[in-house]
Amino acid sequence: MAHNSIQGPAIFLAQFAGDTAPFNTLPNIARWAAGLGYKGVQIPSWDGRLFNLARAAESQTYCDEVTGQLAEHGLVITELSTHLQGQLVAVHPAYDLPMDGFAPEAVRGKPAERTAWAIAQLKLATQASQRLGLTSHATFSGALAWPYLYPWPQRPAGLVEAAFDELAKRWLPILDAFDGAGVDVCYEVHPGEDLCDGASYEMFLDRVHQHPRACLLYDPSHFVLQQLDYLAYIDLYHDRIKAFHVKDAEFRPNGRTGVYGGFQKWQDRAGRFRSLGDGQVDFRAIFSKLTQYGYRGWAVLEWECCIKHPEQGAAEGAPFIQDHLIRVAERAFDDFAASGTDAAANRRMLGL
Repeated sequence: MAHNSIQGPAIFLAQFAGDTAPFNTLPNIARWAAGLGYKGVQIPSWDGRLFNLARAAESQTYCDEVTGQLAEHGLVITELSTHLQGQLVAVHPAYDLPMDGFAPEAVRGKPAERTAWAIAQLKLATQASQRLGLTSHATFSGALAWPYLYPWPQRPAGLVEAAFDELAKRWLPILDAFDGAGVDVCYEVHPGEDLCDGASYEMFLDRVHQHPRACLLYDPSHFVLQQLDYLAYIDLYHDRIKAFHVKDAEFRPNGRTGVYGGFQKWQDRAGRFRSLGDGQVDFRAIFSKLTQYGYRGWAVLEWECCIKHPEQGAAEGAPFIQDHLIRVAERAFDDFAASGTDAAANRRMLGL
């Protein structure tokens, strides 16, 4: 089905899934999301309370059941997410212990096996996405170079190049698998990932030979926190943006903390994620620019806020996104003044 505007509102379920109703099963959370006005859900593929990735990869019947459970509430899947598994495709040893928490117990403390598990998960996601009829997939790149982002002493020559060479080597077979399934891999450019801004994304893109499936999940909140121009970013990379997290943030530097946060908890940092409308992101400009460049994917709320309750954030998010959706004009605004096309008259107007 063709769409002439951005689709939405949708919601990423990762921050809301839980052990108690209505957040503990897909039918329950679907009823809750639909009741708030959402039309789509982005599903965290690692959360067994909501979704079984391995089963979805092998069973069209299961995928049809999932689609049907959502359709009962007027919902569709926008994308599957493998943020946690993608993170584990590449992990620097300094992060082995905390990253083990994202992996099954059988591969914890075994970095090579954990990487193999993560890559296998991504390949399951290609099959599941294809069975579900999806065209975009949300993930993280993982990171090998991140500890050396702002180094002292200086990085030795070739260190960054070696890290990105290895990252590309691990991702190329995954990208090819997604290509075979007709699905774009949308990397959320994010601190903690080697793909953390435009420059690092370009280094990766060069090494995967400008792979057509190495696309982007656009999330302006992470650019506010690192003081990158999030509107110019759309101008540069709009042809690669295939997914969109609608997430707000603010950056209020002071005499104590700036971009790096001073090791403070979220509430005390200069840069903070906020509920939609409570931060500084110019969403009017973002929706306008994405619409102008032809983005017709989903606008998905990703809620993270260190102050507001998540259920309030979710309730406010659907109308916020709905209010920012733009119906694309079908004719020029000054058509009323059109004087027709006459080649001879045009030449006369030019004195020719």
